[in-house]
Amino acid sequence: MEYIGSCYEGDYKNGRMDGKGEYTFPTGTKYVGEMKDGVFHGEGTLYFTTGSRYSATWINGIAVNGKYTFEDGLDYDPAEWLYCDGYDRRFYTEICNGLKPAGRSQLTNKEPPPKIPEGCYDCGDGFYDPRTRVVTDYNGKFLRNADDVEDEWIRSKCRKGWDEFIGYRSQYGL
Repeated sequence: MEYIGSCYEGDYKNGRMDGKGEYTFPTGTKYVGEMKDGVFHGEGTLYFTTGSRYSATWINGIAVNGKYTFEDGLDYDPAEWLYCDGYDRRFYTEICNGLKPAGRSQLTNKEPPPKIPEGCYDCGDGFYDPRTRVVTDYNGKFLRNADDVEDEWIRSKCRKGWDEFIGYRSQYGL
């Protein structure tokens, strides 16, 4: 494990992670819970570096049911989800605190929104640098490398760290 940057503290059986333990990924994400034969098995929680967590029942490394909780304490419930869905595009903080007055848009769930570094994008869980194709959290810690699909999605949908003047465009093309 030390070769890939992860570490484990906990019970072992026959040289494999087995029983209660704490597994830390190279990204800083941490799993605390039960293991069996080297994989997540039983009750356990993934703690993400953003402050959010996913608590689940795991069978042979696969979450069979669970609950995701955002860093602000909001639980994700797909049946009762009222947060930025296709019908209501308000952020959770807008639902709790009300909308801003006309002309003052809320661009992210964080208020004020984080300042995006020049040449980068705000992709929701951190900043994306298209030159390196790396996503870092808002504190600059590595989260992941973006594949082609994520790169295209971020470039087409996310806030940019620069302004673009596109000029006036009439509906008649004049």
